[in-house]
Amino acid sequence: MTTDVYFHRTGPASYRPTEHVSGGWNTAEQHVAPGFGLLTHLVEVDRDARGSDLVIGRVSFDILGTITMDVVDCAVEVIRPGRTIELVEATMSQGGRDVVRLRAWLMSASDTASIAGSALPLIPGPDDLDEWSASSVWPGGFIASAQVRRRELDLGHAVYWVRTDVALLDEPVSSTARAVGLLDIANGIATRIHPDELAYPNLDLTAHLFEAPNGGWLGFDTSVSFGRAGIGLTSSRIYDETGPIGTVAQTLTLRRK
Repeated sequence: MTTDVYFHRTGPASYRPTEHVSGGWNTAEQHVAPGFGLLTHLVEVDRDARGSDLVIGRVSFDILGTITMDVVDCAVEVIRPGRTIELVEATMSQGGRDVVRLRAWLMSASDTASIAGSALPLIPGPDDLDEWSASSVWPGGFIASAQVRRRELDLGHAVYWVRTDVALLDEPVSSTARAVGLLDIANGIATRIHPDELAYPNLDLTAHLFEAPNGGWLGFDTSVSFGRAGIGLTSSRIYDETGPIGTVAQTLTLRRK
């Protein structure tokens, strides 16, 4: 059995993580990033099975608890059906306890190429940035699986590109699901304080996509803000190599060690 994937399917709706999923805060727990990609994939699989051609415009994840390095179970439910707009929920559970919940808006696609454009600024391409080892700051298999090219612009502000050679699953997966499986790395690349001094895990992640990622490198322009009452925000613009494709936001809880 190959381990060059983040998850192996072990049943109709159950998945076992490989070592590439182990987390940065605790290597005995799963990093949520690959799980976000898995739930996105399952939303798309359910959509395709229903004969729908809607596309994902937003994914919003709530992290309900820690996830051990063991099998997870997943379920998908259409909350608001429709021909042009749907709200779909996907849940990951472990041992009967819900650990991640996704709500995704699916929307009808149309040809708007003649008016396409964005005022979001461009960032340097991956060939213009230096390689950077995220494992120099973070432990865990997920971080080790990611290739990063990065430039720090200021304290808590960096531009960078990420990709991985590890497949999400040993079955076909869309470029959108693969990209969503990398998004949660944003909270660890533009650090304000070393994680040995302060814990700042995110409680959620919401991504708005106005273009589907085209695969390959995924770019970020990430800023991290810490408030005065123990709450923080990691905010990112995201890119593929054609330009900007959306935004990502993560709510942080700040905990001194």
